[in-house]
Amino acid sequence: MNLAGLSLRDLEYVVAVADEGHFGRAAERCNVSQPTLSVQVRKLETALGLTLFERSNRRILLTEAGQAIIRQARVVLAEAQRLLALAREGRGSPLTGRLILAAIQTLGPYFFPLVLRPLREQYPLLTLSLSESRTADIVEGLRDGRIDAALVSLPLPSNGLAVSPLFVEPFWLACPAEHALARGGALSATEIAGPDLLLLDEGNCLRDQTIAACGAGSSVGRHATSLETLRSMVAAGAGYTLLPALAVPASPDPSGLTVTRAFDVDGPGRTIALVWRASDPRAAGLANLAAFFRAHAPPGTTACRGDDAVA
Repeated sequence: MNLAGLSLRDLEYVVAVADEGHFGRAAERCNVSQPTLSVQVRKLETALGLTLFERSNRRILLTEAGQAIIRQARVVLAEAQRLLALAREGRGSPLTGRLILAAIQTLGPYFFPLVLRPLREQYPLLTLSLSESRTADIVEGLRDGRIDAALVSLPLPSNGLAVSPLFVEPFWLACPAEHALARGGALSATEIAGPDLLLLDEGNCLRDQTIAACGAGSSVGRHATSLETLRSMVAAGAGYTLLPALAVPASPDPSGLTVTRAFDVDGPGRTIALVWRASDPRAAGLANLAAFFRAHAPPGTTACRGDDAVA
């Protein structure tokens, strides 16, 4: 096989199958019929002399050879996107085309709805593909080209990444209405280190920030997989927790089961940043995107200065 027989579109097909684990969903993602996608995948396997997928009626699995091919296919597709981006940047175009934008799970559901309308108005030629994940998975996705930019909480491993702080988001206390912490004067984070502190599972940056803010041990409290589960545990009377400001309801709990309270002026919080690969040729456009997010810092947060960006 020579390069003339290798199609970028075919590489997109096999990467889609690997990501989706299903030929039908992969075809829908690639906007082609399933028979067309299946035929092209078979043709690529024949040309390479390899079987990329183990097929059964129940699931699609990557073969060992397929794993190596898919890894390299991602690199090739990322470099092809860079070629197109270089051309756009060379023409002085604003940020256009497809942008895969990820966010940490404790931010995306609350921040995206606030900025999507002004973002689409500001960037009418930008096609957004949104996703949520944990910080470690996001950093890995940025480095291997599966993600173009991401909204994360600092600090994070920044080698090879450009980091532009956007805003500081304070934490609030959420506790049962009958709990002693539901009442009183100014609230300090050191008051809530105790066995009733509820945490997210390990691997979530908000868990680590909660432990650091409260001076609590890593083994304290019970654990949940999401903020919404934490909120339900609080309503059930299982304990109290910290919520990022954007996840705090705008009005009191209609059930009367929970109370949310702000901390004093020196209370805990986190810094949200936009990150992207330092080598991305769209760096100027992504820096402008970061400036857009700073200009649209949500109420209750504090925008960072534009000159805080680092590479």
